Amino acid sequence: MSTSLDFATLSLMDALDLATLIEVEAHQRYEMFAAQLGRRGTGDPASAFKSMAENEAKHGRQISERRKALFGDTPARVTLGDLFDVEAPDMGAPRSTMSTLQAFEVALSSEQKAFDFYDQALGHITEPEIVALFTELRDEETEHINMVREAIAGLPASARIEYEIDHDESPYL
Repeated sequence: MSTSLDFATLSLMDALDLATLIEVEAHQRYEMFAAQLGRRGTGDPASAFKSMAENEAKHGRQISERRKALFGDTPARVTLGDLFDVEAPDMGAPRSTMSTLQAFEVALSSEQKAFDFYDQALGHITEPEIVALFTELRDEETEHINMVREAIAGLPASARIEYEIDHDESPYL
């Protein structure tokens, strides 16, 4: 998890743009994982990643709408190049044999990374509006962590079983 930004110099607009991009990066990564694994049936690992992608997209839209309401179409100064793996799951996380439980564990780890990011960033921010925003975003990540934990708790026993590879039709993972 990293960013090349100096938190002490972020404006509220920059902070909102950063938060939106964090969600965009996570959404893109989950979409990639879902596509790599391919659908195998209801409740499979790809479904778990697709669900997380939808959640990240929804959260990103909410933050983006808030930014637009405050700053209109003012061009962003923060780009995806300014961050890497803040909330996005690790590139090497998916495996063709992973269980649905393992997919949700990847998601849980990613939500924890996002919580840690905002929590650590708060130590470098003095602007009250940005402190309030990052505190809110950190608390939302706590909600996301709890949501994933609830999803894990509701998984059937079969969700713990890793998939077998059919070498004639194995994905490129």
